[in-house]
Amino acid sequence: MTKSPEILALCVGKSAPFARGEQSAIDKRPVEGPIRVLELGLEGDEQADRKHHGGIDMALHAYANEHYPDWIAQFGEHHRLPAPGSFGENLALHGATEHNLCIGDRFRLGSAVIEISQARQPCWKLETHLRREGIVKAIIQNHRSGWYFRVVEEGEAEAGQTLEFLERGHDGWTLARCFSLLFDPTAPGKPGEIAEMAQLEKLSQDWRNRAAKIAAL
Repeated sequence: MTKSPEILALCVGKSAPFARGEQSAIDKRPVEGPIRVLELGLEGDEQADRKHHGGIDMALHAYANEHYPDWIAQFGEHHRLPAPGSFGENLALHGATEHNLCIGDRFRLGSAVIEISQARQPCWKLETHLRREGIVKAIIQNHRSGWYFRVVEEGEAEAGQTLEFLERGHDGWTLARCFSLLFDPTAPGKPGEIAEMAQLEKLSQDWRNRAAKIAAL
């Protein structure tokens, strides 16, 4: 990458009653001023479902602001779109997408250092949150998934800063490519690619396991 993405907002959410008798913290809202970037995420942020969200490899969820006009065009206006945090992201960014970011790319976020670990796997909670059926299917088709960072070094950050690019991770292994290999049945891909993906050192362990399982079929 040659440009450093702009941090439009840093967002946190609290666990609250959601739907189907479950709790969720998908409703993320921007915070004012500096905030601590900790090993497991932004200070004060919560994940209700710790089995599928959070943890070291999913400490920070990021989403590209560039995608919001396309979602509005496809699904219509919504009271949360295009406000930062609409897709449950902690980092609302402008200047980077799943197509130009690779697994293992490192950035400086304020005084913290973060590293891309995997793309986001969409689930039903996103559709319920935005009250728009079909978004999960659309993400599988267009690969506008969002992605996760792990925190390599804790620190502090705030909106208005830039995400300083430090080093390339697994060159050629973009988030869009990895997402499509695991989730898009219409995307081209060779069995050898899946097996190679399972060996990516900086890919999250969960996605390495998924890739290895598919490669073994």
